[in-house]
Amino acid sequence: MQQYTVTLPAFPRGFHIITKYILNAIPSMPSIGLVNIFIQHTSAGLSINEAADPTVLTDFENSFNQFIPENQTFYTHLDEGSDDMPAHIKSSIVGSSISIPISNHKFNLGTWQGIYLCEFRNYGGPRSLVITVF
Repeated sequence: MQQYTVTLPAFPRGFHIITKYILNAIPSMPSIGLVNIFIQHTSAGLSINEAADPTVLTDFENSFNQFIPENQTFYTHLDEGSDDMPAHIKSSIVGSSISIPISNHKFNLGTWQGIYLCEFRNYGGPRSLVITVF
């Protein structure tokens, strides 16, 4: 088992394909195994989804903003800005970790799949990931 950390650069709010950042952080993969990727933040998440058509990224952002809008009168956690509480809710829905099988020394993702950073803050800053290879 190996463990690595990677700090992603600051991304703007939205959904971003970060597969290459993960691959670059792992010097070698076993022939068979499993990788777990965990984000150490409560206002961003990780997901696996469509990586071929960039309009999917925009549709995700627009849909999440429709489902969980800012400036709701019932929010009480307001100290960090109008995007903060919705970001916490969105990150809980998406999740803080993903697992991917490893086959033949590579991620065994589907043809169109990629790893998403789901950045829910307007200015989230750099994000830290813990990558564990089993």
